[in-house]
Amino acid sequence: MIRSAQSIKPKFRRCKECGQQYEKRTMAHIYCSPPCLFEAKAKADEKKAKADYQRRKEAIKTRSDHMKAAQVEFNKFVRTRDAGKSCICCPAPLQSAAVGGGFDCGHYRSVGSAPHLRFDERNAHGQTKQCNRYGAGRAVDYRLGLIARIGLAEVEALEAEQGGGKWTVDELVAIKLKYRAKTKALLAQQKESQC
Repeated sequence: MIRSAQSIKPKFRRCKECGQQYEKRTMAHIYCSPPCLFEAKAKADEKKAKADYQRRKEAIKTRSDHMKAAQVEFNKFVRTRDAGKSCICCPAPLQSAAVGGGFDCGHYRSVGSAPHLRFDERNAHGQTKQCNRYGAGRAVDYRLGLIARIGLAEVEALEAEQGGGKWTVDELVAIKLKYRAKTKALLAQQKESQC
């Protein structure tokens, strides 16, 4: 049986760009008008251009750039982990601040003297800016606070540890992603415990 053109009901769909209803005439007809089609194509081209830019930007990064990015994520994790505790060196509470953060991620054995401990969680703790930047790290007080937190055996193991500290670009990218994920999980856990 052949249907007449009058008996076929028109199909109405929502435009993928503006959301208005329109009569669909063909399978490829997914936008209500040419302006919506052009707008959708422009958005797709812009998205593709941004992705291409990010890919090219990532390709020209040096090992030093990757080291900085990994250090930023590691420091963010340590500050998130230690938020609300007291400074490792003094009894001052570690509080967040709107501008520049309220405290630093201080390293017991400095990154310059022990680069292999740069990303060691035992070696990095929340420290007030006064202690870290202007108090030269307050190594003696840091050690006392570290013994109280992780124990004398761990501190002595940390002090005795010697190593290279050379990471490949792939290792640095993995470190960055690892600490980004750990920070995200820690923030979710903290948010959940507040509810």
